[in-house]
Amino acid sequence: MELAQSESRWQILTDSTRRPVTFKIIYFNVRGRCEAMRMLLADQGAQWEEEVVTFDVWQAGDLKKTCAFGQLPKFCHGDFEMNQSNAILRFLGRQFELYGKTHREAALIDMVNDGAEDLRVKYLTLIYKEYETAKSKYIEDLPSHLKYFECLLSKNHGGSGFIVGDQISFADYNLVDLLMIHQVLANDCLKDFPLLKAYVSRICSRPKIAAFLASDDHKKRPINGNGKQ
Repeated sequence: MELAQSESRWQILTDSTRRPVTFKIIYFNVRGRCEAMRMLLADQGAQWEEEVVTFDVWQAGDLKKTCAFGQLPKFCHGDFEMNQSNAILRFLGRQFELYGKTHREAALIDMVNDGAEDLRVKYLTLIYKEYETAKSKYIEDLPSHLKYFECLLSKNHGGSGFIVGDQISFADYNLVDLLMIHQVLANDCLKDFPLLKAYVSRICSRPKIAAFLASDDHKKRPINGNGKQ
């Protein structure tokens, strides 16, 4: 994937020697908590590398010792390393100016992203702990969670653009990824939420995102590590 060539972007993506600095995602062979950041990087025209971690390598423990809080994903930008998926998204939001235009917009973007995290945690609990026993109830209750995002979207230009402000933010990538995996879980889950349904289609139609979603890098990577979705 090609780097954007604008001066501001060049400054972001180069080190002091002005050589391009590539991002690296170190994670399991799943979409999981990294697909939002992959969509963001693709949409912004950034280069990144993937270092796929096998279960055996993770269990060996050497990599785990290098991770803050002992968790993946791990993210690198040159010699800079960090963990925690939402912190990584915020880092990328600052790097690519995807954090709103004002302090208030930034605060609302954080709010939306925190709301997405709340629902993602519920989803992951279902997938990894309660899939057989709680799937039907989870899907039944899902509208009570989605309605908040529909309401927030409706308050921003009538739901015709992004979740906050008039330009895309890191929270948009995270929310769209979250909605997409719920559409896999329950393909008609957005039928009563026309703004969210159109929002997902609109974001996924952005040319570089559409190209990424059509690629084997996306299509052949499972959503979750246990095969449930």
